[in-house]
Amino acid sequence: MDAYTRHRKVWRLLQALTGRYFHRRFALESEPCEAEGPCIVIPNHVTNWDPFLVAMSFPRKQLYFVASEHIFRLPVLSSLITWLLGPIARKKGDSGADAVREILRHTKQGHSVCLFAEGDCTWDGHTGPVFPATGKLVRASGATLVTYRLEGGYFTSPRWGKGIRRGRMRGHAVGIYSPQTLRKMKGEEITALIQRDITEDAWARQSESLVPYRGKSPAEQLETALFLCPRCRRVGTLVSRSSTLRCGSCGLEETFLPDGTFSPGDPFSTVSQWDRWQHEELAAGRFVHGEDLFSDPVASFRKILPGHRAEKLDGSQLIQREDRLLCGGLSLPLAEIESMAMVKRHILLFTWGRDYYELRCAPGCNLRKYLALWKRANENSEV
Repeated sequence: MDAYTRHRKVWRLLQALTGRYFHRRFALESEPCEAEGPCIVIPNHVTNWDPFLVAMSFPRKQLYFVASEHIFRLPVLSSLITWLLGPIARKKGDSGADAVREILRHTKQGHSVCLFAEGDCTWDGHTGPVFPATGKLVRASGATLVTYRLEGGYFTSPRWGKGIRRGRMRGHAVGIYSPQTLRKMKGEEITALIQRDITEDAWARQSESLVPYRGKSPAEQLETALFLCPRCRRVGTLVSRSSTLRCGSCGLEETFLPDGTFSPGDPFSTVSQWDRWQHEELAAGRFVHGEDLFSDPVASFRKILPGHRAEKLDGSQLIQREDRLLCGGLSLPLAEIESMAMVKRHILLFTWGRDYYELRCAPGCNLRKYLALWKRANENSEV
């Protein structure tokens, strides 16, 4: 049995075994998509469960998912996932040239691929920008383009959250575009079309539907998304517990409600509003700090080697200075860090020179502020 035949059989088996679970667990309404021929499926990226949720709309069309390279370094499990499903590896923050070649190889052989073209799962409920080169890739593939949108996912399983909240989700194809149609369009036009189709504003949809999303600890781990207190303007003082978020410095306290808003909601009623404000203040330097802008304990620091191997490095503390990062004896000027990205809540990946690094923070730490300052220092970089 060749690899493709095995992957197709595993796909059908997993659909039969897990379909009912995902529909029930996520209160998911998924509309079947019957696009013909090899396809490139491009959804918005809302939860860590998205590959499974998107798959529910393709029971008879096996998809190869483009996945973050870090899953290929999981002991035993990575080999099993590769053997069963054959995901396509892509280094976060990297140019992705190897992944592009693999995607084109699959589509030329008649296989279908699913690509999360934002490159990152949303933190605030808004769809991020699609990689500019996505349209060019789709056009070159000669495959049918399927744009796909997940709705309600941000409140069901926010990237920063712990557990799954019971509410309502919907997954459906927005557009199906034939290769003939795509050949008449420029790459940037296809990218714009993708952006239009997959864009989702979770807050606008929630304001219309007012669906309650109930879970055991709805505010748990919210400090991994929000790092700056609006009252005392200190970084890293927010702590979540059950349904509350509290500042350990000034005592500010907010309750996270089932509709996704804060109570009393002063000064912000939503995560999105708070997040927009904290990034503006961070960029302007309007927060309490010294020479070290902020720091966090490190759980592990590794250099990633060819073949998905890793070399352990010393480093117990990550420190942010105005123009550089310090960790494990390394002093890394922000301007020399070529790429930086995050995986899940606690993994920071970056490229410095020819080397690729992975840093994992301790539970409850917030790595988003490091990524935000790197982006400010490299405004023309694509992440």
